[in-house]
Amino acid sequence: MTAGADFILGVDLDDVCADYTSALRAVVAAERGVDPETLSLERSWDFSEWDMVPGEFERVHQKAVLEHRIFQSMPMVEGAADALWRLSDAGVWIRIITHRLYSNWGHAIAVADTVAWLDAVGIPYRDLCFLGAKPQVEANTYIDDAPHNVAALRAIGAHVIVYDRPYNRTLDGPRATSWTEVEQLVGAQVAAMGLTLQSALPGFEDTPNRIHRRLRPI
Repeated sequence: MTAGADFILGVDLDDVCADYTSALRAVVAAERGVDPETLSLERSWDFSEWDMVPGEFERVHQKAVLEHRIFQSMPMVEGAADALWRLSDAGVWIRIITHRLYSNWGHAIAVADTVAWLDAVGIPYRDLCFLGAKPQVEANTYIDDAPHNVAALRAIGAHVIVYDRPYNRTLDGPRATSWTEVEQLVGAQVAAMGLTLQSALPGFEDTPNRIHRRLRPI
């Protein structure tokens, strides 16, 4: 029995596929007129290392999304597209689940820029879900970095891979520090369910060049 639509991988975007922390750091640094290097990437969930005053995160995040358009320009986490293409080609159903409708009156920009970014960096997906309550979306395995999402999903018995970030290191594994490790852990879970991944067709192993998917630099 192959994986196919029998195995759904729920994939978070920010700080899992997309380097949200670096993108937001550049905006915060520009707002404050400081060198980005003065803002640590080894940050807590609440950005306490950046000395955010009450309400500052919400204001800067909204400006980053609506004016700086970080959802269409942020760097991709190394290896994310290649690993997801290999999993997709092997029969895994990729379901993107992201909570990006955070700011009112900016939903059109957030959605459009997210889709444009996914196309530009070449991340494959079958479904794209915008919501905060991730347990409402069905998947066999999830990959997420947010402690509250991991806790909520595990509370309903979901299998969750923690994408390693400084703010989630108190969480139990399984844990991945790279997309190579994500791929390995997903493969192990597919096998644990009694499914098998498909082999790449001859001549189609070089996915990046086969698809010509990077439309513009990010």
